[in-house]
Amino acid sequence: MRTKHCGLEMEFSWGIGQDYRRLLLSLLFLATWKVGSGQVRYSVPEEAKHGTFVGRIAQDLGLELAELVPRLFRVASKGRGDLLEVNLQNGILFVNSRIDREELCGRSAECSIHLEVIVDRPLQVFHVEVEVKDINDNPPVFPGTQKNLFMAESRPLDSRFPLEGASDADIGANALLTYTLSPSDYFSLEKPSYEERVKRLALVLRKPLDREEAPEIFLVLTASDGGKPELTGTVQLLVKVLDANDNAPAFDRTLYEVKLLENVPNGTLVIKLNASDLDEGLNGNITYSFSTDILPNVKSKFYIDPITGEIMVKGYIDFEESKSYEILVEGIDKGQPPLSGHCTVMVEVGDTNDNVPVMEFKSLSLPIREDAPLGTVIALISVSDLDSSVNGQVTCTLSPSVPFRLVSTFKNYYSLVLDSALDRETVANYEVGVTARDGGSPSLSATASVSVEVADVNDNAPAFAQPEYTVLVKENNPPGCHIFTVSARDADAQENALVSYSLVERRVGERALSSYVSVHAESGKVYALQPLDHEELELLQFQVSARDAGVPPLGSNVTLQVFVLDENDNAPALLLPGPGGGAGALSQLVARSVGAGHVVAKVRAVDGDSGYNAWLSYELQPAVGGARSPFRVGLYTGEISTTRALDEADAPRHRLLVLVKDHGEPALTATATVLLSLEDSGQAPKASSRASTGAADAEAALVDVNVYLIIAICAVSSLLVLTLLLYTALRCSAPPSEGACGPGKPTLVCSSAVGSWSYSQQRRQKVCSGEGPPKADLMAFSPSVPDSGDREDQQPATEESLSKIDREELCGRSLECSIHLEVIVDRPLQVFHGEVEVKDINDNPRRFLRQKQTLF
Repeated sequence: MRTKHCGLEMEFSWGIGQDYRRLLLSLLFLATWKVGSGQVRYSVPEEAKHGTFVGRIAQDLGLELAELVPRLFRVASKGRGDLLEVNLQNGILFVNSRIDREELCGRSAECSIHLEVIVDRPLQVFHVEVEVKDINDNPPVFPGTQKNLFMAESRPLDSRFPLEGASDADIGANALLTYTLSPSDYFSLEKPSYEERVKRLALVLRKPLDREEAPEIFLVLTASDGGKPELTGTVQLLVKVLDANDNAPAFDRTLYEVKLLENVPNGTLVIKLNASDLDEGLNGNITYSFSTDILPNVKSKFYIDPITGEIMVKGYIDFEESKSYEILVEGIDKGQPPLSGHCTVMVEVGDTNDNVPVMEFKSLSLPIREDAPLGTVIALISVSDLDSSVNGQVTCTLSPSVPFRLVSTFKNYYSLVLDSALDRETVANYEVGVTARDGGSPSLSATASVSVEVADVNDNAPAFAQPEYTVLVKENNPPGCHIFTVSARDADAQENALVSYSLVERRVGERALSSYVSVHAESGKVYALQPLDHEELELLQFQVSARDAGVPPLGSNVTLQVFVLDENDNAPALLLPGPGGGAGALSQLVARSVGAGHVVAKVRAVDGDSGYNAWLSYELQPAVGGARSPFRVGLYTGEISTTRALDEADAPRHRLLVLVKDHGEPALTATATVLLSLEDSGQAPKASSRASTGAADAEAALVDVNVYLIIAICAVSSLLVLTLLLYTALRCSAPPSEGACGPGKPTLVCSSAVGSWSYSQQRRQKVCSGEGPPKADLMAFSPSVPDSGDREDQQPATEESLSKIDREELCGRSLECSIHLEVIVDRPLQVFHGEVEVKDINDNPRRFLRQKQTLF
């Protein structure tokens, strides 16, 4: 660290006329800077003139003068304006405007100006601190130019009279003050030292005062600071000597008696007192006041005028509170020291009829049971009146329309007893008003009320809003899922209305009901303890019991019908030929001579779900390597047919992968492998015979399976439709319940065993997941049946499709032939698009090859 000192001393002198020699003022500027931690420090005295040198800031910061302008050298000061400035030509920091340390920092011991020096290219920031040095530019100042002091001529010697000192805005030695007093025979000045900060500046009386000799004394107090040159301030002290007070005030009498009626308004004159003083001036000027020994209740009731001596009422005067008041009054003159005289005023209060009856409820037997017998005592009432004679005689009456009455048991004592039967469920609380009226004229009355609470008795059983609820729950719910909440209301109160819920246990098949569902005892929430399976259990019906906590407890039951809704949780199952129809590949021999559209094999599959989730579609997976296969599969029939005539160029063996997919969300799939072997025409009949025999056996077995499947589906669907119709009829006469809403009008269309079966229902439902807005479901599926019944000339069973479909009339000789359908449902509005492919059959004699087709 290095330090440089730059000093500049300038001397100014001037004179005005021949008789003046003015003070030689020398101003020394000392600018000091240092570099430490990247900061430069300077110092400058306050009140320095404009242009005063502070420091060579550019040189001290290591900057070249030539680069100040190109690098945009600038100085910023936070909140200090433009006190300091830099000359960019020589890099010198100088004073730009007047610097007043007291204005800048007040009386703070440290005072500095922080500068931020910023240059660009590259950007650099330097911190510079300029300390502002204090000079003695503020003289001591007293609070005023003159101070008046009043002193009695009887004051003893060495009496002290505190004075307020002067203040100096400077700091340090410049603010160190000393005091001097002009010469006086009567007073001396007591000056505090810095070791005795408790002692204040004061005048001390050294000679007895005599008003006749010196009524006024003039003094000058001077304060000097420790600066160079020294500055001073003065204040004139005027001491006025006061006359001595040697006569006390005297009242006409020492005791005054006054009569006053109670309830008089505020401001009423009680008495006017008069005292006299033989002194003159202030010594004979008397001020009236209550004695300091007066009781607080007297001071709160009365007021005395300090000038006139009039005593007036300022509070409420009550005979029953106090029959008399003793007022101690003193008269004090304004002499120094003040003298006083005393007297007593006795105020007698006259009585009036101003008290209303007072009621008090005792021995309340509350609450009262709703089955309490007539005549039961509920409360004891006592009445009183502070007045006397007829003004104190009180009668009590009861408010009308309450099942109670008053019975007088003793003078001014009454019993409140039960007069008729109670029912808490009708009225749980009575506000009973009792009016007490005295015999005065005019009479005074008071009204009090008591709240009579009727205690509950367990006479109401819990009641459900409806006797039966229907709940729709999706299958495969998570264990412990909340599916419904039952709620019963008990008209009783407290523990008699505290309802607890439980299951009415029974057997569901071979298992207990409690293994399927549980109910929370307090909230009534019903939980499914295990995932429900639509294929195993479609309807679960049980009862929930609600019982209160009364003694004895009362209860009731409600029936819950839980319908388990189907979800897509079963993947399509392939029906392949072989023992048990197990998994494996379907092998088939195909003659090379078959033409386009010939059915060579059929993939059969079933789905354990129902409705839309059981509607299967078939899709042929692309061959490995992207080669185009000469085969295709029917979208909904699973029939594998040729897309063109086979020839010798086709491979002798074809391995086809058929993806079977249902229409659930998300869809589940299964993959069937079909192995096709191409044979020449000579070998085809024999192989076809063997294949036909195997296929006939498989189809016979499949017919049996599908017959049962169709019967089961129709039975379940009919049961579901019947249940929903019954549910709709019940819901029309009952309010909606939580977890289920009334179903819309169902539409059922059933065709023959080989046709299509559809079911559409608009309904709103809440399931355990609590998901989803109202949903309109459209479910359609075609059961897998033997291809022997899949013919376009099959007679349907529905009235909507009684006309015959002729493919040649509909599409001519086009290879693709389909009917596009738009299915529209409301609430909410939805549009579904369906496509029915019309298969060709050999119904024209010009066709050489007959083939079997399936009609949707």
